[in-house]
Amino acid sequence: MGMTTPPRTLAEALRARDDESLAGLLRARPDLLSPVPNDITQLATRAGTRASVVRALEHLDRFALQTAEALAVAPDPAPYETLLALLTGDGQDDGTARDDAGTAIRSAAPGALATLREQALVWGEDDRLRLVRTARELLAPSPQHPSPTGLGPTVAEATAGMSPGRLQEILTAAGLPATHDPVSAVASLSALFTDRTRMGELLDTAPVEALSVLDRLVWGPPYGEVTPNPTPPVKWLRDRGLLLPVSTRTVVLPREAALHLRAGRAHRVPEPLPPAVVAAATRDPQAVDSAAAGQAFLAVSTVEELLTSWNGGGPPILRAGGLSVRELKRTAAALDVSEPIATFWLELAYAAGLLASDGEADERYAPTPAYDDWTELPVQDRWVHLATTWLAATRTAGLVGGQDAKGRALSALGPDLDRSAAPEVRHRVLALLASLDPGTAPDPETLLARLRWERPLRGASTSAGNTTDLRSRIALWTLNESELLGITGRGALSSQSRALLDAGPAKAAALLAPLIPEPLDHVLLQADLTAVAPGPLERPLADTLSVLADIESKGGATVYRFTPGSVRRALDAGQSAADLHAFLAAHSRTPVPQPLSYLIDDVARRHGHLRIGAASAYVRCDDEAVLNEILADRRSATLRLRRLAPTALAAQIDPASLLEGLREMGYAPAAESAEGDVLITRAGTRRTPLRTPPAPVPEGPPVPDGTLLGAAVRAIRAGDTAATVVHRETDGTAAATAGSLPRTTSAETLATVQAAAMTGSAVWIGYVNADGAASQRVIAPVRVEGGFVTAYDHTADEVRTYPLHRITGVAELADDATP
Repeated sequence: MGMTTPPRTLAEALRARDDESLAGLLRARPDLLSPVPNDITQLATRAGTRASVVRALEHLDRFALQTAEALAVAPDPAPYETLLALLTGDGQDDGTARDDAGTAIRSAAPGALATLREQALVWGEDDRLRLVRTARELLAPSPQHPSPTGLGPTVAEATAGMSPGRLQEILTAAGLPATHDPVSAVASLSALFTDRTRMGELLDTAPVEALSVLDRLVWGPPYGEVTPNPTPPVKWLRDRGLLLPVSTRTVVLPREAALHLRAGRAHRVPEPLPPAVVAAATRDPQAVDSAAAGQAFLAVSTVEELLTSWNGGGPPILRAGGLSVRELKRTAAALDVSEPIATFWLELAYAAGLLASDGEADERYAPTPAYDDWTELPVQDRWVHLATTWLAATRTAGLVGGQDAKGRALSALGPDLDRSAAPEVRHRVLALLASLDPGTAPDPETLLARLRWERPLRGASTSAGNTTDLRSRIALWTLNESELLGITGRGALSSQSRALLDAGPAKAAALLAPLIPEPLDHVLLQADLTAVAPGPLERPLADTLSVLADIESKGGATVYRFTPGSVRRALDAGQSAADLHAFLAAHSRTPVPQPLSYLIDDVARRHGHLRIGAASAYVRCDDEAVLNEILADRRSATLRLRRLAPTALAAQIDPASLLEGLREMGYAPAAESAEGDVLITRAGTRRTPLRTPPAPVPEGPPVPDGTLLGAAVRAIRAGDTAATVVHRETDGTAAATAGSLPRTTSAETLATVQAAAMTGSAVWIGYVNADGAASQRVIAPVRVEGGFVTAYDHTADEVRTYPLHRITGVAELADDATP
């Protein structure tokens, strides 16, 4: 679909593209596909809307953006040579560094221009480059929105509305011939500012203080305030048009003069090449893999420990959603980590679907049924699940503790934590790590510099009135979180993580598996009522031991401590003293210490001596002396007890509170059922209903696949054919104007489509669907019967049936316009 004449509009430029180029545009700007445009004209219109152009500009790298900014201050249209001069300068400033930069710019400029063309931000041939109008409005200078280049308006724009007399005064002061034509006066002044020789001679006569004023304005902002009686240097500049008035108190340095002072450059520091990511340290790749594997195992263990502690029901949910600060502190203390790290594990478990609300009236967090399935997987598969969830999640744990746009605190597991840029930043950070040699840890500052070069307009997020670089913050959080999760080891990307990015989860799990330590089936019991696990334990052993003892410290070896409370917890779970003795003897590589045996027997002897039931609640005991002792204890006053019988007391509080209160007083009561049996408390029975993990919040429309792109391009081409096809006039009816629907009577419509079905020719129709949306189509009728026409629709590239009463009109195609 090549064109022999230069395009006059963006629509014509897009129409001249081949299908692959159009597909590239839709791939780079997927928002243009929502919904699929009817034709090329509608595609061009949508590509020029403000929202779409802003989104496209945000995805440009720094040099492509600088190229667009240079075009915004260039004449419209501008030849490629003018654009290149704005990027490289006019060569009047000396220096080898400037020459090297110019070489790099000349090498990178064609690629940047190709990117702008592909995204339909620039169109036209190289001798007439045009930046789309919306992008020019966004990037061109104005008093309200200064140009990113720091350049001000042109002489023509700054002098618009200036009196002819004032223009004559400026020409005279600048040594230019007088003219009564304002257009000629503006042209003469512009020519002076763009002539290096004459401009140099003018500035040679300027006072030194005037040159200092220009130095402050030359790289922007170009606006300055003046008093009603300006100083002599400012008056000298204003008289000669080097400072032009914007208002009674504001002047501006015109663009042409600024470009002379800049040696023709639109930017002070053009950046044609991305900054390199510098290595901060180089480590042994095997040591990196081992460190990452150890951290991956710790990550899985930490998530498991967190959710195990919430097996019986986690903390309550705030009315506004999320976890309270007090509960977050309590969780962090239980995990022996800082609050930000605890927040990360909570958010990761929530995003992975392992943690959710139980949905009860008194909402609390609890593990989900998916958690049970997750715990049955091998360690490496559990880690892969966490890692892939983290890569795709938009929930951003680093925001917790900050404030939202309304000044409200952001809480862990609460709303408003989704940031759609997070997955892209995480993947890009890891891709940059993967580009380094194995074992290389990057310097974070150079990594951030690279990310800022790749997306200079992205990541600015306003929160509580403050503007911050959100992408940089997410990048720093990514480095920390990847180390916590075992994606990296000692700052460098591990081999298993490289496999996760390149080959997929199965390969990553296969590489991680040999690095995970084998679980042990034994512990070492100590005489100080502790047990040492010299490595990870098998699941049945770990589950039972976590009930029987409390974790005292973690690390390469885990230390468990036996206490009266932990032993009572095991007895409450249905274990007997004999069961506990047998369990410890079977799983200890050292003899069971006598103090531990005494502890178990002592707690078991007193366990269940008191019975708690519902009266609201009651206490039953065969030993009257024990009940007398409880009643005499001042601490029992809050339990509101009274004697019902020599061996029974009644309470005005619920059984659970009574049970807890007596245990705090040092007793070991057991809960009792309505039948008088001891209630057994099973660990790990509290689960939420089935829950799906929170879906990541996408950033705009998803990138379409090749099939969808091909179908969209065909539909746009077909619609364009229908919109621009040449058709004949029908008898008695004027031909429809371009882009409008044809109009014919019902009889004429029926006769025309019947004739087209008999001859096998194509016709142009207007059609209104059931929703009232009008469109125009090119069809080849096959059959007309029962008030319907069956035809091959060239617009949709398929056979369709249309009710005749919904066809607004029909026109025959010109002989040279048949599809």
